[in-house]
Amino acid sequence: MKLERAREKALNGFGIERAYQLLVNEEDARVCKDIEDRACRVVPGNFLLQIITQFFTKLGDAIANPKTVLAWLLGSLGAPALFTAFLVPIRESGSMIPQLFIASYVRQRSVRKWIFVVGCLLQAASVFGMAGVALYLTDVQAGLALLFALVVFSLSRGLCSVASKDVLGKTVPKTRRGRISGWSEFVAGLVTIGVGCWLLISNGQQESSVGTYLILLGIAGGLWILASISYAMIREFPGETDGGGNAISSAIKRLHLLRSDPPFRKFVIARALLLCSALSAPFFILLARENTQGALLVLGLFVIADGMASLVSGPFWGRFADQSSRRVMIWAGAGAATTGIALVLLTSISEQLAGLYWLYPLFFFLLMIAHSGVRLGRKTYVVDLAGGNKRTDYIAVSNTIIGVLLLVTGLIGFMTEIVSLSVVILILAAMGLAGSFLSARLPEISDD
Repeated sequence: MKLERAREKALNGFGIERAYQLLVNEEDARVCKDIEDRACRVVPGNFLLQIITQFFTKLGDAIANPKTVLAWLLGSLGAPALFTAFLVPIRESGSMIPQLFIASYVRQRSVRKWIFVVGCLLQAASVFGMAGVALYLTDVQAGLALLFALVVFSLSRGLCSVASKDVLGKTVPKTRRGRISGWSEFVAGLVTIGVGCWLLISNGQQESSVGTYLILLGIAGGLWILASISYAMIREFPGETDGGGNAISSAIKRLHLLRSDPPFRKFVIARALLLCSALSAPFFILLARENTQGALLVLGLFVIADGMASLVSGPFWGRFADQSSRRVMIWAGAGAATTGIALVLLTSISEQLAGLYWLYPLFFFLLMIAHSGVRLGRKTYVVDLAGGNKRTDYIAVSNTIIGVLLLVTGLIGFMTEIVSLSVVILILAAMGLAGSFLSARLPEISDD
């Protein structure tokens, strides 16, 4: 007890308590809901450490982005386009599908932050491996090796995903959790804008591209190492460890939640429909390439638009999610759908509008604002929906189901061989409207 009090005084000496009060922007910054009293006493430090950790990981994600850096790297190494097409599905689905089995391991640990730490270190090793691929391999060998490294990276993200949400639920009370992601999104947005500006400035420097990406991947790996260090400093107290049996049998049992838990089942269906915000993004970019002559020149504008969206919307959605994560899902889902519909209508009205290069980054900016809301809303909702070990089950089941659906819905890209890009965007918009409608039928839980 004396050691804990001395540590709290030392932390307060660094202004952590004051910084916490400023970030939550409330007088009663120590209000605690559904966490232990001893955890409540160290919320300020844990709150800030999780913001710092998420900043490092989000910045690493921006630098090693499969849509930009990894795709360009494969192109410069002469790998066939087939490998590039698998980058995003592997990165997203690979981290989600195994979570149902990872959860059994996580539940056996009373302190779960170390699982996140290991996941960060494995991601760092994977990114360093990608840098090695750029140095020594080309063509098909480079494609296979980089995809293998990405599989390891994605599986490691799955470890972090299950552990981080459970640690968040144990260390930060309700009405505070959304702001952690909100503020980290804000700061990461600033850096993403810088990455976009760099892309604009160095657009024509093809000869030095591999060397530049080596530096970027090295920085990204270092960021995940820093994330592991900051997360290791979180004060997490031992929690429940029941229910950590055989991985396969436990996973099958957890799937019964979809049948026995109606609110959770509705959440998973709503979240699946709200995938429209993520799936629409590449089709916005493809539509820009199809209708403009300078699509490659405006790639940096798309990255800047992504960063600006996080900068503008992160804190807003975070605070909104702490008030009502359900309403965030409603409004963000509807916003993503409306953005897609509006873009299709405008580009269909006249060829002159369709040829405006700035139109697409503008609507991409609006889409990313909505996507940020969808992500923050559903993350906060599932953490608040359950406590204890049930939270781990919810996260694992929902992420595994969504991971499988991502692979399936990713096949929607083949529809472009039959219908236009505009029709695909409208189909995804219809998904968003349905997801928003179903979110409105979810129970309100944020202010319980």
